Amino acid sequence: GVSAEAASLAGHLKLGNMIYLYDDNGITIDGSTDLSFSEDVGKRFEAYDWHVQKVDGYNLKAIDKAIQEAKEVKDKPSLIMAKTHIGFGSPNKQDSSGVHGSPLGKEERELTKKQSGWQTKPEFFVSDETYDYLENIVLDKKNAYKKWQAEFDKYKKDEPDIYSDLENFLKKKLPVDLDDLLPKFTGDDKIATRAVSGQIINAIAGHLPSLMGGSADLAPSNNTIIKNDHAFSSKNYGARNFHFGIREHAMGSIANGMSHFGGIIPYVATFLVFSDYMRPAIRLAAMMKLQVIYMFTHDSIGLGEDGPTHQPVEHLAALRTIPGLSVIRPADANETNQAWKFALSHQGPTCLILTRQGLPVVTSEETAQNLNKGAYVIWEEEKNSDAIIIASGSEVFLAIKAAKTAHSVHNISVRVVSMPSWEIFDRQKDAYKRSVFPVDIKMRIAVEAGVKQGWEKYGINSKYSIFMNSFGASAPANILFEKFGFTEQNIVENLRKLLK
Repeated sequence: GVSAEAASLAGHLKLGNMIYLYDDNGITIDGSTDLSFSEDVGKRFEAYDWHVQKVDGYNLKAIDKAIQEAKEVKDKPSLIMAKTHIGFGSPNKQDSSGVHGSPLGKEERELTKKQSGWQTKPEFFVSDETYDYLENIVLDKKNAYKKWQAEFDKYKKDEPDIYSDLENFLKKKLPVDLDDLLPKFTGDDKIATRAVSGQIINAIAGHLPSLMGGSADLAPSNNTIIKNDHAFSSKNYGARNFHFGIREHAMGSIANGMSHFGGIIPYVATFLVFSDYMRPAIRLAAMMKLQVIYMFTHDSIGLGEDGPTHQPVEHLAALRTIPGLSVIRPADANETNQAWKFALSHQGPTCLILTRQGLPVVTSEETAQNLNKGAYVIWEEEKNSDAIIIASGSEVFLAIKAAKTAHSVHNISVRVVSMPSWEIFDRQKDAYKRSVFPVDIKMRIAVEAGVKQGWEKYGINSKYSIFMNSFGASAPANILFEKFGFTEQNIVENLRKLLK
């Protein structure tokens, strides 16, 4: 699982300051580990290029010696396998699965205390020796902190410029000229949003030392490489291009650690369909409100010939169900700029859902700033529209084309709403929500190359909305969009049927 992925990468990177203590008690919830487990853990970690030791888990001197030895090994992470007995001291439950996740119970607890020579009264008891030991630790730590603070204050005074850089790094301070640094796009451009994202990273990386990240073996496809930097490795821990290998779950977990430690704004990337592999880490990032930026590219059937195994249809809906996660699917290059700006300043995890195929620019730099409201009116021929088309990502351009045709050919007045982020929109005030979706325009359809789950809350007519109702297929993107109904003509026909 995730620990195997992380351990493999830690050995490769020669993380000598990492020490694991492995409580080897031979028990799982189901019972003995023999039921499902027969590998040699020590040999597995040696194969990961770890330094491995085995000790008696109750021999404190042996444990201390093993830790000291592990500290001396600078070029390998260390595993200390401590053989123990689960429920140690319990006369009836030691070495049983019953004590794995359940309390001993009052009777067994009393028997355990007697067998171990502990006081039975009062029921909760901590010895004076323990209190004295812990108080000495607290005092030592306080003294060490005072010494460190004095040295740090001197450093702050002696090296004000370096200190200022350090402070900005730890606070993840954004460049004051961020808007000027971002790449510029016009209506003449047609570019994949994954490529835009790569341009953004390279435009700001030199001005934002806190930014670092990489991909799960898909850097050229995800566009994650900082071009004027190097690969993070055991020979260069100062580089910012992180190669996680095919380890999506560990990648997400490592990003959480980077964010939680402070100073770093981590970004990680893979295909959207592989977001399933890192979902537990994404869920924890949302729970802990960690600033992690996920770049999920190849966002729909639009990725083309790789076929249904690589074409995400249910993944947008799945990510949108995670509380506290902001999911953004930008419609073009300018919305992608704004999505990155949001992610860089938002205290919480953000998913950027990006295309493989090129998209036309449908917004101006100014219009795209409305992305910060989650949804906005991107096109409307006249007020008092007959219907609303809601779309995200690559389908926004289609929606605008269909709305123009519906008006010019069929005299149907249509409002088009670009909705890059449900979560951001749902946080807006009710007055703004009503301005985007007036209560008197009840004829609404949505167009998105994913499953329809969740769209009902925006008052759409599901029968005439256009979603994916199956897995995709292997063909060029333009053919797939046509075969699955994501065309200007199909949207117009559905509007006509809706308004009959």
